[in-house]
Amino acid sequence: MGSGWHEWPLMIFTVFGQCVAGGFIVLAVALLKGDLRADQQQRLVMSMFGLWVLMGIGFIASTLHLGSPMRAFNSLNRIGASSLSNEIASGAIFFAVGGLGWLLAALKRLPSGLRSLWLIVTMVLGVVFVWMMVRVYNTIDTVPTWYSIWTPLSFFLTMLMGGPLLGFLLLRVAGIDGWAMRLLPAVSLLALVASAVVALMQGAELAAIHSSIQQASSLVPDYGSLMAWRIVLLAAALTCWVLPQIKGHQPALPLLSFAFVLVLAGELIGRGVFYGLHMTVGVAIAN
Repeated sequence: MGSGWHEWPLMIFTVFGQCVAGGFIVLAVALLKGDLRADQQQRLVMSMFGLWVLMGIGFIASTLHLGSPMRAFNSLNRIGASSLSNEIASGAIFFAVGGLGWLLAALKRLPSGLRSLWLIVTMVLGVVFVWMMVRVYNTIDTVPTWYSIWTPLSFFLTMLMGGPLLGFLLLRVAGIDGWAMRLLPAVSLLALVASAVVALMQGAELAAIHSSIQQASSLVPDYGSLMAWRIVLLAAALTCWVLPQIKGHQPALPLLSFAFVLVLAGELIGRGVFYGLHMTVGVAIAN
């Protein structure tokens, strides 16, 4: 029994990857709208560097889960047949296409027509990457605590919670402001409400899942308090983000950065609980 903290490399990889996928969508949409001046577009492209730093940290963490970074290439041995191989491959393609396109755009070597194609393709690859993460866990019917609707909901809600805030932060780094940015907190607010509902419903379901030797609700004895802390951190992040706007001015970059750290902390707690809920069918299972 525990809280899944021993899986911290996977916690970082999945949470960071989902936030980056969501953040890229926000920045890509801002560029595709076409209402930014050329200098604003270039500043926004440069601010995307933050996405690839976070993605790089996530991939470095994922190699530590393998025991030795040299084993990383072995995870690609069964692309198409293994959910794990598909996850790593889709993430690597997202990272490579996004990073290479960014480098060309930053160096002003990417024509405007190709840049639009790059943005659209990378957005799709980001969503595919998150879905492949879901498939790693949601296809294992011998782990009833992962083989449920809560897994895809939790993973995509992380993208919808952290992605808009990360995108907003990088838009502010680029010095961009606009009325459409006010919609981003609403997306994260809806994701927060949905996350709270998912946590409550999943918690109630755990009591009905058991094997002949194990009760799912006993896997993470502090499930309730951990999820409460997670929601508090996410709500605090949203408050830091929205309160200055209610007062009529944009939140400062240090405050936005702090809010994003709070989101990462909250989602890492939730992901730790997710890994802590790992159980196998055993002799018998009922739910």
